[in-house]
Amino acid sequence: MADNVPQDLKYTQEHEWARVSGKIVVVGITHHAQQTLGDIVYVELPKLGAQVTAGDSFGTVESVKAVSELFAPISGKVVKVNDELVASPEDINTEPYGDGWLVEIELSDAGQLSNLLDAAAYEKLIKE
Repeated sequence: MADNVPQDLKYTQEHEWARVSGKIVVVGITHHAQQTLGDIVYVELPKLGAQVTAGDSFGTVESVKAVSELFAPISGKVVKVNDELVASPEDINTEPYGDGWLVEIELSDAGQLSNLLDAAAYEKLIKE
């Protein structure tokens, strides 16, 4: 299966994606990341209201192959957590850009968005 890289999202070097809507950023892991991990069986996410810092770990995903940390693409406050993933972590595999989203973060510094990769830069990263 070819890698699916939506053009309207921002990306991190660690394979998280960020959908920006005003001050709210929805975060997930990319199709490439979920495909590399294999079947995801467990997700640990931050609590509602937690503060996250860009580049720092905010949770983990466990697959049949490994446990991987999740890294915040931006700093801010967690305003929504995808609790559905506790019962259905496989949603990350089936819909990494849809129902498999992880958290919503309220931006504390919009300037950090310029540190993220655009789709073309991310496509180049995963082809290296």
